[in-house]
Amino acid sequence: MATETPEQAPAADGVQSLSISEPPQSSSSNPTIQMSLEEKYQMLRSLAEECIQEDELRNLLAHKPEPIAYDGFEPSGRMHIAQGVMKTINVNKMTSAGCRVKIWIADWFAMLNNKMGGDLKKIETVGRYMIEIWRAAGMNLDNGKVEFLWSSKEINAKADEYWPRVMDVAQNNNLKRIIRCSQIMGRNEQEDLTAAQILYPCMQCADIFFLKADICQLGMDQRKVNVLAREYCDTIKKKNKPIILSHHMLPGLQQGQEKMSKSDASSSILMEDEEAEVNLKIKKAYCPPNVVEGNPCMEYVKYLILPWFNEFIVERSEKNGGNKTFKSFEELAADYESGELHPADLKSTLSKALNKILEPVRAHFKNDETAKQLLQSVKKYRVTR
Repeated sequence: MATETPEQAPAADGVQSLSISEPPQSSSSNPTIQMSLEEKYQMLRSLAEECIQEDELRNLLAHKPEPIAYDGFEPSGRMHIAQGVMKTINVNKMTSAGCRVKIWIADWFAMLNNKMGGDLKKIETVGRYMIEIWRAAGMNLDNGKVEFLWSSKEINAKADEYWPRVMDVAQNNNLKRIIRCSQIMGRNEQEDLTAAQILYPCMQCADIFFLKADICQLGMDQRKVNVLAREYCDTIKKKNKPIILSHHMLPGLQQGQEKMSKSDASSSILMEDEEAEVNLKIKKAYCPPNVVEGNPCMEYVKYLILPWFNEFIVERSEKNGGNKTFKSFEELAADYESGELHPADLKSTLSKALNKILEPVRAHFKNDETAKQLLQSVKKYRVTR
């Protein structure tokens, strides 16, 4: 039977924070305001497609003024809007609700998963490029509530704390249970996994406890390992389990693409795409008339545009119905299903809104020499699985 290791606060000198001050202002980057318990709950609940468990989230907010929320990413190539814009929105919501957010730059994990050919120097460059994107996109980094932590540096600094936890997770789960988590790496159970890729879920589960996370805020594709962490709490008799807030996964732009993929140019809009590229990709996107379900253009409005601007303003001639401002997705969906809103008008408005969000990012990578060099390097890298 495993025993729970004492929960200790990380030493200040062991945490390398890459918090960045003075980000550009955007409508998704609001200063922290005093919120009631219910307002905090609704803010956090709004970013998740699924919450495990809602009563635990309410209890956490009632008893801990600054919960620790964990998010993370593999530096694995250029960034698409699902990762760039949605993460900016979600992190800003979490800090507005009083959370401290630890963003885990999973460089070792990318190496284990053979991203960038397993070259750690290239992976680090990609990680730095990604931070530059969130800085330019308007992630609220000026209040000291967001830390970017490199997994390699943090693990090396506290190896005596980290590796016993990994081994304990491994000892208390069979191989079949760990392999079921392979989805978190963008892989499936039938693939011929390397030993490194089997180690990966044990490490990601350990991360949650290593970072002292109260909340796991990741995509639905990471759900299985977060559930593994909750099950592990039963094994070590830990009462306060990490709360899982799993956000929606944006689909690709073409029909049947359940998940946006940066390796497929027709599937995704990249964060530094030029205005003309965004317009062309949206123009070619799957967008059947009168159909909301499975329509990527409608999903982008729901999960990116409305949370960012709090409205969706369609500009059209009087002949075609005149201008209209939608304040809710339900109102937009009703007009689209009835045929009142034509796909061409939806796409035109979506393109304009996306370009408005992306313009500061494009400008940053053109005008900032460090960012420009990072992008040039990343563009030369070959993306590997």
